[in-house]
Amino acid sequence: MNVLVINCGSSSLKYQLIDMNNENVLAKGLAERIGIEGARVKHEALGMDKVVIEKPMTDHKDALKIVLDALVDTKHGAIKDLKEINAVGHRVVHGGEKFSGSVVIDDDVIKALEECIELAPLHNPPNLIGIRACQELMPGVPMVGVFDTAFHQTMPKSSYIYPLPYELYEKYGIRKYGFHGTSHRFVSARAAEILGKDLKDLKIVTCHLGNGASLAAVKNGESVDTSMGFTPLEGLAMGTRCGDIDPAIVTFIMEKEGLDIDGINNLLNKKSGVLGISGVSSDFRDIEIAASEGNERAQLALDKFNARVKKYIAAYAAVMGGVDAVVFTAGLGENSASNREAICSGLEFMGIEIDKEKNNVRGKDAIVSTDNSKVKVLVVPTNEELMIAKDTVELL
Repeated sequence: MNVLVINCGSSSLKYQLIDMNNENVLAKGLAERIGIEGARVKHEALGMDKVVIEKPMTDHKDALKIVLDALVDTKHGAIKDLKEINAVGHRVVHGGEKFSGSVVIDDDVIKALEECIELAPLHNPPNLIGIRACQELMPGVPMVGVFDTAFHQTMPKSSYIYPLPYELYEKYGIRKYGFHGTSHRFVSARAAEILGKDLKDLKIVTCHLGNGASLAAVKNGESVDTSMGFTPLEGLAMGTRCGDIDPAIVTFIMEKEGLDIDGINNLLNKKSGVLGISGVSSDFRDIEIAASEGNERAQLALDKFNARVKKYIAAYAAVMGGVDAVVFTAGLGENSASNREAICSGLEFMGIEIDKEKNNVRGKDAIVSTDNSKVKVLVVPTNEELMIAKDTVELL
């Protein structure tokens, strides 16, 4: 069974075609700058060189058509006919409280996703555009929606409710939803496999660390808490997002700087985090280089990020009544040995001990804790596309 996985952003479309008989990625790529000058598709089929297709794309339907043409191209395609695509799995950012798992997409699901737009105005509209484009260009092909928020629907109410007037939750759905759920679900299950344990017997803290970052407390295979909240702004200090701050700071800055709603949203989401502290970049690689050259603000940004992750790890151990494993994933979590070491340093009292030699690893499955460490520390590359494809196969 071949599953096409689609992930639509506001001006991009990521895709993978996966043969689920052996989980091989037959082709993958990225359509970028959709609706903007310089639009192109970077496409790579199994065993072939990457190609760049430069064509105008006014919308996601144009982009998808170019992608589908590339998949069946005689020179750089992966299949001979589009009929070889048996299903499509769509990444959808926000399912609200309506979806606690992946679903087969029908008219009722699309209507429910439209109702969730106000909860994710930047993400759900392009997700819906991608779904509609696939339905138009691939009529009759079954489609599945896999939600970033679904994995966290197992959180107890005491974890997801905010200490605000309760009627605001009832009227507007103001509560913690959490994100990166597909990634947290994948790496926690994979960590259990690596450890040779049953996921239902484990207490795991999963650390999805990249430009956007979140932690999850996964107890017996279920999310019981997570650091992102009503929006992805809550939690860790991220690339450009501030994470947890005193809410009174918001109105104080608005008054002092003369900012309106759009202005303060832009400041908190796009000008804060490690970019705001360092003044260097939102890319941790750039910040690490600057810190190594003596830039004090760059080092401060790293220290703040690592301290916030460390605090959440300890907090989630308390939430679960202990912890068996800590898992690092995503761009920074998978590739930065120095960040993993800094985060785990000082957590020896919890039974966490990093092995410096084992920790010298990038982008592959590994146990990086010492043999004597009571809590196992792992690096597990995330694979959200495979998780989406697996859900698609299971539902269909």
